Amino acid sequence: MKFVVSSNTLFKELQLISGVLNSSNALPILDDFLFQLKKNQLSIFASDIETTINTVVQVESTDTGEITIPAKLLMEMLKNFADQPLTFKIDTDKYSIEINSESGKFKIIGHDPEEFPKMLSVENPVALEIDADTLVSAINKTIFAVANDDLRPVMSGVYCNFSETGMIFVATDAHRLVKFKKPLAGVSGDTSIIIAKKPFNLLKNILTSKDGKVKLEYNKTNASFSIDNLRLSCRLIDGKYPNYDAVIPKENPNKLTLSREAFLGSLRRVSILSNKTTHQVKLKISGNALSLSSEDVDFSNEANERLACQYSGEDMEIGFNSKFLLDMLTNLDSDEIDLGMSTPNRAGVLTPIPQPDGEELLMLVMPVMLNN
Repeated sequence: MKFVVSSNTLFKELQLISGVLNSSNALPILDDFLFQLKKNQLSIFASDIETTINTVVQVESTDTGEITIPAKLLMEMLKNFADQPLTFKIDTDKYSIEINSESGKFKIIGHDPEEFPKMLSVENPVALEIDADTLVSAINKTIFAVANDDLRPVMSGVYCNFSETGMIFVATDAHRLVKFKKPLAGVSGDTSIIIAKKPFNLLKNILTSKDGKVKLEYNKTNASFSIDNLRLSCRLIDGKYPNYDAVIPKENPNKLTLSREAFLGSLRRVSILSNKTTHQVKLKISGNALSLSSEDVDFSNEANERLACQYSGEDMEIGFNSKFLLDMLTNLDSDEIDLGMSTPNRAGVLTPIPQPDGEELLMLVMPVMLNN
């Protein structure tokens, strides 16, 4: 089996799919790329069993066959080639790979392609299309709030609901919650899936260099995302997602409105001197002034800042974990934010002002008990 391919083209495609590879694998074959050649089309697969990504590269060939090649070794080699055609000559019986460049010859050993896990199939799928930009936005604005909790696996993924009213993405770790909603055409019925954090992170990285529509296909166990020559397939998280709407306060009479950048900057500075365990920052709101303060009693550290704001409601003091607030503000891009509150022991609801066209974004953060 023989084919000729551009070194740069091959390296760029391998970079896109290599994120799925783990640093250590129970199965040695998962350290490899699977190459499947069908004349002038080379399909390349990378997998960690739960998630598989494949891409298709145009090559010069009239052969067919398959081989697995050590991923790290191949990428290290390709990274150090100037752009040039490389000729791969592969003995599929001995699993030997010879790579000829303009100036030299390199030989490495691959493995039996039969040992490589098969691509996850999505039988009898629900199919729909989402703009790549919309999907990236939905992932970016929710994935940071996903829990790292093996005891509650459903919360270690993003809940995705698709219906005639649009798409809803939700992530929560019980301390904070993000709900993203946007209209979506061409959806019939009402279905929901839970996608794990890793495949969504991989998909986000892939889509940042892509334009157009992403084709999503899913059933009760698996999902696949396809765009151009790339396809990502993953297992879904099985289970019932918590009733997120039940924890979102419906009445928040105390409304704080202020510059996102000013709030973000002040939080970054004040949080440096907060307690390293609780990361507590106190917000004291009175009239049109917001005071932010933190302290670390163990080291006699404290910080205070004052910001101008618009506020309607009763004067109040409320404490939040600054790390959670910083995550939320960093993943927004609006000029201003609105923080709705009811009492110091109930969740605060953060929304961007203005909301992006057609989007409804809500971020909820639980308060922490204030130090005396």
